[in-house]
Amino acid sequence: MTTVLLATFDLMPDGEPGGAALPRALGRHGIDARWVRWDDPLVDWSAADLVAVRSTWDYHRRLESFLSWARGVEAVTRVLNGADVFAWNADKAYLLELAGGPDGAPVPTVPTVPTVTLDDSDLAGGLARALERWGRVVVKPRTGAGGVGVVVAESLTDPRLEGLVAGPWIVQPLVESVRSAGESSVYVFDGAPAAQVDKLPAGDEIRVHEFYGGRSRPVPVDRELGALAVEAVRAAARLPRLRGADLAYARVDLMQWEGRWVVSELELIEPGLYLDVEPANAERFAAVVADRLRRS
Repeated sequence: MTTVLLATFDLMPDGEPGGAALPRALGRHGIDARWVRWDDPLVDWSAADLVAVRSTWDYHRRLESFLSWARGVEAVTRVLNGADVFAWNADKAYLLELAGGPDGAPVPTVPTVPTVTLDDSDLAGGLARALERWGRVVVKPRTGAGGVGVVVAESLTDPRLEGLVAGPWIVQPLVESVRSAGESSVYVFDGAPAAQVDKLPAGDEIRVHEFYGGRSRPVPVDRELGALAVEAVRAAARLPRLRGADLAYARVDLMQWEGRWVVSELELIEPGLYLDVEPANAERFAAVVADRLRRS
């Protein structure tokens, strides 16, 4: 029987919430699948026909180890999306490339949340320029996940800046619409929009994750949002660094900025499938895996 390993991390040995649905869905395609820790030294990755990175939700704390692992696994079997894609997507400065390229490279332009990079070489100066441009800003680690390390600031003396985690960072305007319209996540499987989950934060919070009090609900895929999500995935695949990459799955997070929808995140490593909210994503993801196995 064809074998697929679903990579997770040690605090979630059974995978993401609702994760039991994935092995069942893959089993209906004649695929034997199980959850394993990505850093488990006893796992024989070469015995798998394919590895799907799923809930490796500690990768941002151990990036070099994670990328080294992904490259090592890719040397002995197929890794969905692939190590080069993971390396590119782990740095949120990718938003600059999607928006047109930091060096003016001729790449497709995708509307994104305005983004600048920041590091300790000019922390005060960079923040001052961003604050002058946008008034209120959001500072995020360039490699981060789950909203960890996100800081909102209104001035250089804002006490919330004491909560900065280690840099480098990206800086963006505070997108006020997240508190009213929330954020929409569109899943793109095999190049087509397949599902949408709308998310709202709680109270004055801007992070929509459940552990910050956010609420999520599945909705039909909006035509405009689905088209923008597909555009973002296609644009990434055409970038020089990723040209030729097979982007089998993606989650595209979208917000409203200055009257239009823009990309806030393009998740190509381990986006949560929200299986506890949209269980049908298990079958959709399984179909993508089965298709890639048939092609190999």
